[in-house]
Amino acid sequence: MRILALDIGEKRIGVSLSDELGITAQGLETINRTKLSEDIDKIRQIVTGAGVTEIVLGLPLNLDGSEGQSAQKAMDFAVILRRDLGVDVILWDERLSTVAAERSLLEGDLSRRRRKQLRDQVAATLILQGYLDSLSHSGAN
Repeated sequence: MRILALDIGEKRIGVSLSDELGITAQGLETINRTKLSEDIDKIRQIVTGAGVTEIVLGLPLNLDGSEGQSAQKAMDFAVILRRDLGVDVILWDERLSTVAAERSLLEGDLSRRRRKQLRDQVAATLILQGYLDSLSHSGAN
């Protein structure tokens, strides 16, 4: 069982993949967005190649928990993923994941350019690890 996590942004999509046991998340790559169809094709290649059974998609809620324009875009993207890839898509609250990713990268003393390259991938890893941890605490894994 492999689970894929996506941190969807306007310019990039951070991608993270679980180990086969569904215990740990590892950053996989950052997809530079082009056209929607090409973005979906890249994700499809990962899903097929890694044997992904589920996708966790970061849901960027507002700090007060309400849904804004970014959350609606994520929900629309989830509908497309379900339809085009035929896998379960779970929306996962990702509030502050990008902030946490940036903080983590700053602590690693990386250059601004390198942080920009890794930020979305690290955010996807944080999203996925949070989801995996919730599964282990609920006994679902």
